[in-house]
Amino acid sequence: MKNEALFRTGSVWRAIFTMAVPSVVVILVMFLYNVADMFFIGCLGDTAQVAAVSVVGPVFSILAAVAMMLGAGGCTIIARCFGAGEVDKGHIYSALCFWAGALLGVVVCAVLLVWGTPLLQMLGSTPETTPYALQYMRVLAFGAPFLILANALAMLLRAEGAVKDGLIGNLLGTVTNLLLDPLFILVFRWGVIGAAAASVLGNVAATGFYMLYIIRKGTVLTVDPRPALQKPAALGEILVIGLPNGISSMLSGLASTFSNRLLSAYGTGAIAAMAAAGKTTMLIGMVTMAVCMGCQPLLAYSYGAGDKPRLRRLLKNIALLTMAIGLVTGVVCLLGRGALIGMFIKEPEVAALGEGLVIWLVLGSPVIGLTYLATNLLQSVNKAIPAVVLSLLRQGLLLLPLLYGLNFFFGVPGIAAAYFAADTGAALIATVMMGHIWKKELS
Repeated sequence: MKNEALFRTGSVWRAIFTMAVPSVVVILVMFLYNVADMFFIGCLGDTAQVAAVSVVGPVFSILAAVAMMLGAGGCTIIARCFGAGEVDKGHIYSALCFWAGALLGVVVCAVLLVWGTPLLQMLGSTPETTPYALQYMRVLAFGAPFLILANALAMLLRAEGAVKDGLIGNLLGTVTNLLLDPLFILVFRWGVIGAAAASVLGNVAATGFYMLYIIRKGTVLTVDPRPALQKPAALGEILVIGLPNGISSMLSGLASTFSNRLLSAYGTGAIAAMAAAGKTTMLIGMVTMAVCMGCQPLLAYSYGAGDKPRLRRLLKNIALLTMAIGLVTGVVCLLGRGALIGMFIKEPEVAALGEGLVIWLVLGSPVIGLTYLATNLLQSVNKAIPAVVLSLLRQGLLLLPLLYGLNFFFGVPGIAAAYFAADTGAALIATVMMGHIWKKELS
């Protein structure tokens, strides 16, 4: 295995930074990829098109959730097998991840093309935004297989230590999108259609790079379907391990759906303001999530190898790192909220509303990483069910009732405050769960 010494011996901090930094860079690249569409569409000065991108967002959060389940589940299992010396199983798991992602992408494409209009109505689309949202979603639907594969394969490469190649693939996809967005949106004046086309081509470029790496250099990763046919039932194991990551991503999208439905009562401007505020603060959760996901192979490997002292050191150091990152990025977003909101919203009244929402969204930033860390730890020690429960809490069981309750009493600011309350509550529960594992599994 590449970089096996990194997993087994040497400085814990060095191992964390070696695995976390490329993962964070990938997330930063994905952040640029995510905000590029809204930024360039915002340059058109059309609030309805900005809101349309937000309305469609949950659909592709579901696709990202599928990719997360396949990639995180496969990466964790493969890393754990390496730690236990069971190298031969890697081909089966990697082949299953690849072909399951491709086939699921085709199915999702067909569903979106056939039932796009009623789906948008469920997502809270208004008559003003529906035409744009439908255009945006139909083009993105054709890229569904590539979106799933680009995200899943990037995570799988980490399982065999190919963090550099994973980074290159993400950069390739994002640069492609960033170059094509202004061309398609501002020069060709294609609006949301151009934004969607640029995203699809970016995912195609990234997927192609990952496939070339696997074919030419992969040690345990493969795109050959024959290993997958040897043990197709193993896909269930992958999905169970990756389920917490998938649930977290999916509930994030569904939470946006519920908040958009509530915000639609206040008009298109409220939807656009929350979308801009969400993009402004998205970086906080993405970076802390990247640190935890990047280090998950380290946790899984140490657990598979039975190295409890190293696993304890990893856990303490990662917790400190995520809290520090959450605090710094939260302060940056808070101080720079005016300029950041202005990137997406040009109407002064809507921008002012977005700046106020940012204040609530950043309050939980110092502790948000603890929830991600606890989820990854539970997966690494083969406790899938508690990990699923923890994933359900932050964006589901805690957030949804808070959204409706605080909206009833405080209106639009209450919707933003619900995210802060859910983040804090989930972090507290996550800390208790990690303490339990520390006593029972790591002492």
